[in-house]
Formats: sequence, C-alpha cells, structure tokens
Amino acid sequence: MMNWLRGNKYAAVLLTLVRIYVGWEWLTAGWHKLAGAKPFDAAGFMKGAIAKPVADSATHETLYPAFTAFLKHVALPNVKLFNVIVPWGELLVGAGLLLGALTTTAVLFGLLMNFMYMFAGTVSTNPWLILLGFFIAAAGTNAGKFGVDHYILPYLHERFKKHDRAPKLHPRGRLHT
Repeated sequence: MMNWLRGNKYAAVLLTLVRIYVGWEWLTAGWHKLAGAKPFDAAGFMKGAIAKPVADSATHETLYPAFTAFLKHVALPNVKLFNVIVPWGELLVGAGLLLGALTTTAVLFGLLMNFMYMFAGTVSTNPWLILLGFFIAAAGTNAGKFGVDHYILPYLHERFKKHDRAPKLHPRGRLHT
C-alpha cells in the first residue's frame, strides 16, 4: 500500500484530488477569518476551552491538562499573536495544498492545527481532515507530483545537497567523504 501511495501515477492523481479538497477547506477557513465582517479574535474560543476542557465523561478529569495549561498561560496572554497566526496559518496551509507547493510541510502544519482544535474540544471537520491529511503526509512527494512541488523539490534537493558537508556512509557501512 505504501509503495503504491508513494510512487504510483494513479495514486498521485487521486492524492491531487484529496489535496485540493483539503487545501480548499483550509484556504476558505483562513479567508473567512481574515476577510470576515468582524476581525478574528480567538480569545473567546480559548476562554471556552480553558473553562470547559475536554474531560473524561466518567471521572470528569481533564484529558489534556498540558494543552489546557498552554492555552491558559501561553496562548491567551498572547492572543493578539494567535489572532494573526491562526488565520494566516490556515490560509497558507490551504494555498500550499491547493498549489501542491511544499505539500508535506503544509499538510503537517494542517494536521498540527487539526489536533490543537481537537485538544480544545472542537470536533467539526477535524477528524475528516486528519484522516485525509494522513494519506497526504504518508504519500510524501507523490502528493505534490501534479503541483508546484514537481518543480521546486528538485531545485531544493540540489540546493541543499551543495551545502551538505556531513560524511556519508558507504553502502558497505564505511565512512567516505
């Protein structure tokens, strides 16, 4: 399955369709926050997630106390920064996925945001986007084969290869430079 996902031309076509769908979801979410009638403000969401954290239904213990502490002590005091990061992050993840540009990086940031929303107790479309995002991430470069990645990844590989001065292992296990 992984070989098919990572190297098959038909898988690349299917992944392009999935990538475009997920990208559109992220792009529109970010755009609505940036271009909405009222400026985006995550403070209410954060306060709600702190006041009513995700809890075990039997014991009522908070399931993600570290995340709740992060919201309370880091995110909420810096809500103005998060009011910029969240919509622009969503928009850029969406653009990257739609264009197939730095696809793996875009989907990993998208998955990170999906999990943060889930830790805060928001289900919405997050499980669906996580499932599709895992397929895109597992496919690696094949997910961006029909996109900008087809052009920029070879350039980036060549560019970073020139700066790679670390010793290499010979196929037989010996170091060579």
